[in-house]
Amino acid sequence: MTGRIIKRWHIAILLATLWATGTASAETTLERAQRTGTIRIGYANEVPYAYIDLQGKVTGESPEIAKAVFAQLGVTKIEPVLTEWGALIPGLQARRFDVIAAGMYITPARMKQVLFADPHYQMRDTLLVLQGNPLHLSSYADIAADPALRLAIVAGTAEYDYAVGAGIAEEQILQVPNTIAQFQAVMTERADAAVGTALTMKDMATKSEGRLEAVADFTDDPSHIGYGALAFRNEDQDLCDAVNGVMKQWLGTDAHLQTVAPFGFDRSNLTDKTLADFPDE
Repeated sequence: MTGRIIKRWHIAILLATLWATGTASAETTLERAQRTGTIRIGYANEVPYAYIDLQGKVTGESPEIAKAVFAQLGVTKIEPVLTEWGALIPGLQARRFDVIAAGMYITPARMKQVLFADPHYQMRDTLLVLQGNPLHLSSYADIAADPALRLAIVAGTAEYDYAVGAGIAEEQILQVPNTIAQFQAVMTERADAAVGTALTMKDMATKSEGRLEAVADFTDDPSHIGYGALAFRNEDQDLCDAVNGVMKQWLGTDAHLQTVAPFGFDRSNLTDKTLADFPDE
């Protein structure tokens, strides 16, 4: 009799364990975030999109967007996870964090790997060059025309594909891990120019104390206009939908514009595009 009771007790514990495991595994990222009030965001240091300020706080256009949007979903604690740009998507897939909040552009290649929300800004690119632009560079074509020129590009960014598509040879491209390395490459003349979003290049020019400048008349293919968005794991459709629902009502409001104004964004960066406007191939 005692043996039967013990056996039944073991079975009951096993069933309870299986039930608890099944319940935990069925909880979505959104449900966990709302239950705990916490969401983890992955970012790479790039002013003004996502970076650490002088007080050691993570800020920037994308983290501030994430904070405001998730607060409306009842998620008030943001846990930032710093990584290199090229490790953002692998880090998301490896569940190191739940959302990429780094100003990441929507591209067909990335759409095959992650689930993007609707874009929350649009942005053009430009070049960072020595003050006075002594080589008179104003396009990818200018760099492609001279095999001796080198262009610094952050590895894993859309600008790499743009440069190659414009005829810039692989040996002309200096791939670097982040924008700080771009800045240093141009400052030390290891690269003749760097390419990136207009706001980032302008910020680096300002920090160069007059040694560098952002090219004002950069000529680029209109299709290269970047559209930045938060990104999620493919299985987190409910989380993405919830975020889109909040952003649809919030983007373009005075509250939104006041949130992003400190980072150089204004009404000109608004877009009415949705993810449905982007081809996945």
